[in-house]
Amino acid sequence: MLAEVVVSPPYVFLPVAKSLLRSDIKVAAQNCWVRKGGAFTGEISAEMLVNLDIPWVVLGHSERRALLNESNEFVGDKVEYALSQGLKVIACIGETLEQRESGSTMAVVAAQTKAIADKIKSWDNVVLAYEPVWAIGTGKVASPAQAQEVHAELRKWLAENVSAEVAQTTRIIYGGSVNGGNCKELAGQADVDGFLVGGASLKPEFIDIIKSATVKKSA
Repeated sequence: MLAEVVVSPPYVFLPVAKSLLRSDIKVAAQNCWVRKGGAFTGEISAEMLVNLDIPWVVLGHSERRALLNESNEFVGDKVEYALSQGLKVIACIGETLEQRESGSTMAVVAAQTKAIADKIKSWDNVVLAYEPVWAIGTGKVASPAQAQEVHAELRKWLAENVSAEVAQTTRIIYGGSVNGGNCKELAGQADVDGFLVGGASLKPEFIDIIKSATVKKSA
């Protein structure tokens, strides 16, 4: 494989996706519950995912933050518990268009990252996904320079508030209308370590996005 590939179907399709995919392509749940299982009807616990041998979970997606009012602290708690159960986490952060236009992008994503950093001891199994809310499903894409700027600032934040080692080793991936046409230029940015892909993952161009992982290696 040229890159680590993880697909994240809705919960009911996790077992079938896992059974159909090659073993080197991993599967992630789109969410999980914040603490140990109990009487939480309809919720999916981290323990259930472990039981199904699902290694990854996506937490803090902007849609859950916006539509279900998941706070920074709640997402931090979720990340902490999922990690404690042995799951790997793709933790999503990002600002709205209003926040970007008001110049508060870094304050917003730093606060979101801090809520996670405050709850966890190790970043070994955490991938940060920067997804500007204004670029999700809108066709608008942060320019390579815009994406790089935020990723670089996030890495700087990690270096100053967690450790230089965590800043260097933590993957920061970009999500927001990534497609086959823009993936190479985005992938070429120094601090963009991969992508959180939406609609394009259901099209043949997903292969081009995966292959863009080689851009830096060949540069």
